[in-house]
Amino acid sequence: MSEPVIKCENVYKIFGANAQKMLQDSNGNVDAKTFQENGCIVGVNNASFEVSKGEMLVVMGLSGSGKSTLLRCISRLTDATGGKIFIEGQDLLQLNNKDLIDLRRNKMGMVFQSFALLPHKTVVENIAFPLQIKGVKTEDSINKAMDMVKLVGLEGRENYFPRELSGGQQQRVGIARSLAVEPDIWFLDEPFSALDPLIRKEMQDEFLRLQDKLQKTIMFITHDFDEALKLADRIAIMKDGIIEQLDTPANIVLNPATEYVRKFTEEVPREKVLLIKDVMDTSKDNLGDLKVSKNEIIENVAEKILTQEKIVAVVDNNNEIIGSINPTKIINTVFGGRKNNN
Repeated sequence: MSEPVIKCENVYKIFGANAQKMLQDSNGNVDAKTFQENGCIVGVNNASFEVSKGEMLVVMGLSGSGKSTLLRCISRLTDATGGKIFIEGQDLLQLNNKDLIDLRRNKMGMVFQSFALLPHKTVVENIAFPLQIKGVKTEDSINKAMDMVKLVGLEGRENYFPRELSGGQQQRVGIARSLAVEPDIWFLDEPFSALDPLIRKEMQDEFLRLQDKLQKTIMFITHDFDEALKLADRIAIMKDGIIEQLDTPANIVLNPATEYVRKFTEEVPREKVLLIKDVMDTSKDNLGDLKVSKNEIIENVAEKILTQEKIVAVVDNNNEIIGSINPTKIINTVFGGRKNNN
């Protein structure tokens, strides 16, 4: 198996004058309340995980859960109090300033909630700016920036100034600017949360289209569970600096690890999230004529399945039967995990 692109081992971030000493004295058993009584705030508490090449890990939690602090530690915008962080095998915490700057400029792209566009520069100039900082010739940087303009669908607006753009368009410029340097690793901290719901949905769709094309290694921060379910390969749910569960969206919905995670999932419309393969059986006996793809979202095929008297065959991408789905399984999956509101 290939080496993970991002690897965190027992990462802690504690704010406060005597944070280092308290962490050492605790032997890694950090109790947020005790630390708070001693003037320290626990931002990240013993986070360990890996992110594979081309994977999108969405880190979610409510405000103050530690998700943005974790991202800042991994990009070393803030220094972790303890633990190890590796980027493509390099020990991030051992890098000197020059190597860290090189890594950020050449490997990492970052997009934050605030667009931070330069008001006196046009769209294309904003996108070209990080390339020019790297020493790319003006003409080459503008050509590259124009490619990015097309990629994010802003053709015809390349000579607009930020004040002439909508919020969604400004966010696209921010995304294009971070992509211009062709980062392998992409950090996005609540990039769509300032947008109204309709534009936000458009940006999520656009983002999935870009990722399908570019296959970046991504850490994406959000407080919106629906957004996490839509975008993630895997989701890490944080509370009080601790990762409560890190799993696929389907497993988080079907098998919440803690009461806190269960509360997030209880209102989720399962039929919109889960795929047939998430709930199918391996049995291939007593099958009817209907076949459904393992990759279908349940909602799209539920009606067809529920009208069958026999068990329905599940097929893979080559139309080979790999399992089955019983109509009663659809009913139990969709309604079984719902909170009883009677």
